[in-house]
This record gives sequence, structure tokens and C-alpha cells, in this order.
Amino acid sequence: MTEQTDPVVPVVDEEALRGPRIVVGVDFSSGARAALLFALQDAARRGVPVEAVTAYRPPDYWMDFYAVGSYQPDQMRTAALERLRAFVAESVAEGPQPPPEVHAHAAIGTAADVLIGESQGADLLVVGSRGHGGFTNMLLGSVSMQCAQHASCPVTVVHSPEARHERLHLRRSRRQSTAGRQGTPIA
Repeated sequence: MTEQTDPVVPVVDEEALRGPRIVVGVDFSSGARAALLFALQDAARRGVPVEAVTAYRPPDYWMDFYAVGSYQPDQMRTAALERLRAFVAESVAEGPQPPPEVHAHAAIGTAADVLIGESQGADLLVVGSRGHGGFTNMLLGSVSMQCAQHASCPVTVVHSPEARHERLHLRRSRRQSTAGRQGTPIA
């Protein structure tokens, strides 16, 4: 019986990751899962590692004079990294076998800024089309749009099956409402 090893390698030496690699943004949404699976497939085909990146921000109250003592950046980074590792471990089972080497990286900042920074020297940046933002009828989210415009490497935007289903539903409902208005006479 063989032991299954953890395919996710924590990032210790960030300079070692400046070579050929595929960077994928993870916000724990269905779009991020689709992007990660795409990145795993492409990395296996190319023979390069995957760098799974998540961004986190300090809580809004961290600048409050009375709450300064409760903000612990190391604990926030560790929690973000643990959540990322668990998400990647779940997704790796659905990807190519054997999986490519996966490095997990959590960085403080906005998602777009972190991913654009991580795109330096990468072969490809992969992002989901939609994350957790509030504008569900948009084809691209703000992060994927920023990455497509400003990343220093090619960018692939992956649509999740859920996003595709939602777009089809919105398109059908618009078509029905438009058809209903065309047949109504104006008094």
C-alpha cells in the first residue's frame, strides 16, 4: 500500500518561483476551482509547476486605536495559506494524474495587485471569470479584467460551469422580457 503524499508544496523561497511556472489566482469560488483545474492540466502538459496564489487583507478595524493589539498578520497569513492548501488539495484529485508540483502562496493586498505582481516571469496567469463580486451579470469580474489588462505574461480567463449556467439563465430571462415588451401595445 502506498502512502499518498500532499501534492501542495508551501512556498518557502519565493525567488525560486521566478522561473517557468503557471500562476493561478484562488479566491475559493467555483470560478477559482475551474481556473485551478485548467492550470493543473496546462502545467502537466508543459511540465512546469503551478503557483496557487491567494490574497488576503487585514480586517477593516486594524487601524482602530483600540483594536491594534488584536491584529496579528502572521496568524492571518497562516490561516489564508491553510485554507489555500486545503482548497488545492481538494482540487488536485480532480485534475491530471500524476499532478504537477503545486506551490501555495498567500500575500497581503488586493487580489488584482497580488496576481499582477506574481505574473512577473510566469509563463501564464490563470484566473476565473467571476469571483465573489456583486455584479453577477458581468462577463468578467474586476480582478480578471485588471489581470487581463496589466499582467506581464499571457492571461487565461476560465469560465466555471456555474458561471456559464448563470449567463444562460440571464440571457433567457432577458429574451423573454424583451419578447413580452414587443407584443404590448403602448396606450
